[in-house]
Amino acid sequence: MITIESTPAMAAAVYATLTRNLTAVRRRLVRPLTLGEKLLLGHLDDAARAEPRAGREPLSLRPDRVVFQDVLGQTGMLQFLQTERARIAVPTTIHCDHLIRADVDGATDLATALGENREIYDFLRSAAAKFGAGILGAGRGHHPSGGARALRVSRCAHHRYRLALRRTPAGSARCAVGVGGADAGRGDGGSTVGAALPAAHRGRA
Repeated sequence: MITIESTPAMAAAVYATLTRNLTAVRRRLVRPLTLGEKLLLGHLDDAARAEPRAGREPLSLRPDRVVFQDVLGQTGMLQFLQTERARIAVPTTIHCDHLIRADVDGATDLATALGENREIYDFLRSAAAKFGAGILGAGRGHHPSGGARALRVSRCAHHRYRLALRRTPAGSARCAVGVGGADAGRGDGGSTVGAALPAAHRGRA
């Protein structure tokens, strides 16, 4: 059973993977790594065999979390169906914040969104319950980034490095590389996602 909430055990597992992967990467590159490289290369699927060359072919990465918003969460869940898995393979959450239009006032706009998008919200709740994903319903709070469905690598406030699929970076020490809905659907199905190592870096960590 996948745990949606961040826990000490999850943080410990992320750190263990980072340490193992970066040890293998340093052995191959024999040079200091930038913070960006540590975040990306620390999530390699096969660090022992990977060829991390900047600007070249995409790296195969394993995200720690998949985060959808309500618009693209629909296609993401449908894409997940193609994996034929009964449950999500990594922690996945759906945030219903994009289908609320700012028009009159908060209460009125929320009521309008709930009426107009009831079928969508019902589908997302049903899919989340069936596959073990978390869901934050409309009006229950806005997602910190305002969006989802891209590749985010983050060092969170509790000092845990994460690689998550979402759209907009927010908070400290985060960078984002866009991915498609198919990547997000594969990510919560347990498959790797692809992202190229950037060709330029600034600063060292």
